[in-house]
Amino acid sequence: MHAFSIINKITSIKFNTIMKKVLSILLLATVILGLNQSTIAQETGTDREWGTITTAVPFLMIGPDARSGGMGDVGAATTPDGNSIYWNASKLAFVENSVGFNVSYVPWLKGLVDDIGLGYVSGYGRINDKSVVSASLRYFSLGSITFTNEEGLNQGTYKPNEFAVDVAYARQLSKNFSAAVTGKFIYSNLTLGQDVGGVESRAGTSVAADVTVFYTKPLRFSRGRRGTWGLGGGIYNIGNKISYTSSTEKDFIPTNLKIGTTFSMDLDDYNFISLSVDFNKLLVPTPPVYDTAGNIIPPYKDNNVAPLQGMIQSFYDAPFKEELQEINIAVGAEYWYDKQFAIRGGYFYESPSKGNRQYFTLGAGLRYNVFGLDFSYLIATNPNNPLKNTLRFTLSYDIE
Repeated sequence: MHAFSIINKITSIKFNTIMKKVLSILLLATVILGLNQSTIAQETGTDREWGTITTAVPFLMIGPDARSGGMGDVGAATTPDGNSIYWNASKLAFVENSVGFNVSYVPWLKGLVDDIGLGYVSGYGRINDKSVVSASLRYFSLGSITFTNEEGLNQGTYKPNEFAVDVAYARQLSKNFSAAVTGKFIYSNLTLGQDVGGVESRAGTSVAADVTVFYTKPLRFSRGRRGTWGLGGGIYNIGNKISYTSSTEKDFIPTNLKIGTTFSMDLDDYNFISLSVDFNKLLVPTPPVYDTAGNIIPPYKDNNVAPLQGMIQSFYDAPFKEELQEINIAVGAEYWYDKQFAIRGGYFYESPSKGNRQYFTLGAGLRYNVFGLDFSYLIATNPNNPLKNTLRFTLSYDIE
C-alpha cells in the first residue's frame, strides 16, 4: 500500500483538528518538495497538466546546512567542508582540516506549524593524506500528533519521525580527482503502527548508496591571483523501495542525479569569491498518461518497475520537453573577507509544472579559530509558498 494511500485512509477516520492539520501539512510538504514517484490518481485522456512527481522519504532532499542553504542549495562542486557528505562526499578527499564536526537545524514549514524540523549532525576524519571517512545523522520530526478513534476517543499522542544514517569513504585518486561511496540506512515511521482500513501499518526502511566524484584544478591569473575550478556530482539514494504495510506495493525513494561546477578566485590577499551552479534530475519513472481505453500513451511507460529499471527509464519515459522540465537548477555565490566573514546569495528554480519551488536565498558565516557559525534565509518568489522565511543554522568545529 502506498504511503499516500495510507495517509488518505487515516484521514478518513475521525481525527481531531490537530491531526487533520498536521497530516495536511505533511502532504503539502511532500508536494512542494517535488520528489519523484507515482501520482495518487491515474490520469485518463490524452491531455494533462504535468504534475509534481513524489516519492517516499522526501526529507532526504532537504538541504541540511546553512552554508549551501544560503547559496540556493548548491553543493555538488563547492569547496569541501564538514557538510560535504550530504552534497558530494568525494570532496572530502580535498578537505583542508584533519577532523571536523557540524551541527545543523532547520525549522521546516514554520509559517504553517511550529514543531516540524530537521536536525543534522555530521563529522569527518582524515585517515591519511589521500583518504577520509565521514558519517552523518539526519532526523526529521513531524511534531506531535494526537490520534482519536471513530468515536472521538483519544488514542494517544505520537511523534512521527524519519531518519537516515550515512557513512562515507572518500579517496583522492589523483592530484586533481577523487571519488567516494556513501552507504545509508533510512527509517520512516509515519503511522506509528496504526491500523489503516483493517491493515496494520509499519515503519518503512530501506538501504541506499551514493556514488560521487569530484575534480578540482588550480587556476592562476595576472598579478599573482589564484583560483580554482571544480566539477562534481554523482548519483544519490540508489536503493530499495519502501513499504509501509505488508502489501507488495512499494514507494520509490528519491534517487537523483546531480552535477555541478564552481569557479573560485582570490581578488586580493583578503577577498575571495566563488560562483556555483548545480543541475539535478530525479531518476524515478514519470507517472504514465492513459488514453480513454486505459492504455498508456507513448512515450510514457509503466512506472511499476524495479529501482534500477526506473533509473534507466527515467531518461526517456516522457516527452523530451517534459524531461527537461524535471531538471532543477540552483545557482549561488559566496564572498569571504579574510577567511573570517562570509556573505552568500543564491536562487533555486523548479518548473511550475513539476513542483514550482522558486526562491532566493541569503546567508552569512563567521569563523573564529576552529569554530564557525552559519545561517541562511529563504525568500520565496510566491508569497503563498509555505517554504517562505525558512531559516537554517549550522555550528561547525574543525581541527587542522
